[in-house]
Amino acid sequence: MSYLLEVCADSVRSAVEAQAGGADRIELCSGLVIGGLSPSVAMFEQVKKNVDIPVRVLLRPRFGDFCYDGYEFETLKEEVCLFREAGADGVVIGILKPDGRLDTDRMKELVECAKSESKSGKRPCAVTFHRAFDVCRNPYEALRQCIELGIDTILTSGQKDSAWNGRELLKELVREAAGEIEILAGAGISPEVIGKLADYAGVTSFHMSGKKVTDSKMEFRREDVPMGIPGFPEFDIWQTDAGLVGNAKRILIDLQEESLKNDRRRICG
Repeated sequence: MSYLLEVCADSVRSAVEAQAGGADRIELCSGLVIGGLSPSVAMFEQVKKNVDIPVRVLLRPRFGDFCYDGYEFETLKEEVCLFREAGADGVVIGILKPDGRLDTDRMKELVECAKSESKSGKRPCAVTFHRAFDVCRNPYEALRQCIELGIDTILTSGQKDSAWNGRELLKELVREAAGEIEILAGAGISPEVIGKLADYAGVTSFHMSGKKVTDSKMEFRREDVPMGIPGFPEFDIWQTDAGLVGNAKRILIDLQEESLKNDRRRICG
């Protein structure tokens, strides 16, 4: 049994820290504080220059729900093509219908674009269905649809505010998936949770940000002029911490070693 740690990063520095901590894969986005938005191609290219682990790119045109109009859908299609051509290892996408079901027609178009042959000879992208899964109407139906669409990974908290609180559904999803699709547990993943979640739900892939808050380098500060969400600290900088990632990775290494020992015991009788 193998374990995987994906780290969500919204800057080049965070991506570098994630790799330094032992991450196996990066999900690159911007605006993580509002749940993540599509990053720029320029940021992606800088990340690829500075890390050598796989990078999947979150594609989300705006903050809010996952029911998109025609303009937003066309933007998503264009972004899938752009990042495939730029050499992304995968894209992270998700679209719902107004009734809460997966928009399988639109998702099929995006998946086909991601997995089609690149004009520049780049290999097809893997596809993750992101946490739109956690607000869909029927997770079991959505799981089957993702498999039918050829999606590689589902990122989910088990439709709760944290993966630990969603552990019952995660356990069912791992069982139902039966290895046909990767179930990637995300939301509230920390070194304190990983071991318990692996044991209880059988999850082997984990998604975390490993963020710490650092103070802005700005010395002159105009505190009464918000540049974004009113009330949100303008001078708090959220950044992935290699130490936090490393702590989580060490737990997965220990789980891997224990799994190998158990396999040897079974073989030896």
